[in-house]
Amino acid sequence: MKIVTGGRNTYGYDIGILMLETTFPRIVGDIGNALTWNFPVRYKIVKKQSSYHTVNNLTYENLEPFILAAKELEEEGIKAITTSCGFLSLFQKELAECVNVPVYTSALLLVPFLSRMFGRRKKIGILTANKKKLSKEHLLSVGIDNIPYVVMGLEDEEVFTNFTVHNWRAVDIEACENELRKKAHELMVQEPDIGAIVLECTNMCPYAKAIYEEAKVPVYDIVTLTNMVYQSINCRDYLYGYEGGL
Repeated sequence: MKIVTGGRNTYGYDIGILMLETTFPRIVGDIGNALTWNFPVRYKIVKKQSSYHTVNNLTYENLEPFILAAKELEEEGIKAITTSCGFLSLFQKELAECVNVPVYTSALLLVPFLSRMFGRRKKIGILTANKKKLSKEHLLSVGIDNIPYVVMGLEDEEVFTNFTVHNWRAVDIEACENELRKKAHELMVQEPDIGAIVLECTNMCPYAKAIYEEAKVPVYDIVTLTNMVYQSINCRDYLYGYEGGL
């Protein structure tokens, strides 16, 4: 006899994603496209929380809707929670403490880890949608302090940041790729001792390969981090799931 128990409406989701309320296109590779993942994810839209506001005017007064949404995901059986905007790193501590499952608000959490991997002889590059709005508080909230890093933003480019922040209904993805290639190249020219690049923006992930081709250093993003988290709660069965012998 093998008993299973219920209590929820749906099952099979381990990763929950707090989504801003947007309508801009999300191609495969973007955190908001379910085809990005090799496993099911559960999306939770945080109503009336836009990309524009989150990038430009986010304060702790906006925290409560995210806490409620995170708690809902936990109640639905989610085992780990992330978000659809790296600027939500501002709420890392508060969201992590409001539920009993792991919360990782941003790929920026990888920066201190990578800095220790490469040592102080190498800097960690950060590509962000808007360098002017990525404050010291955003960085300190995820442990980026007193380590060698450099930030490059796309706020002065014509397409990428505008289509996400201003919620365009259509976008030229080749133009986005060209802008990200350009900035990756500029970053490496400006700081040739960069050891790795972290993509703050969750909408940059589809262009990670293009960025790698320009920079020739490892590129990390929210997809990298989510895959790692998923594997940590779905451990491979080496003892009984492998038939290849010793």
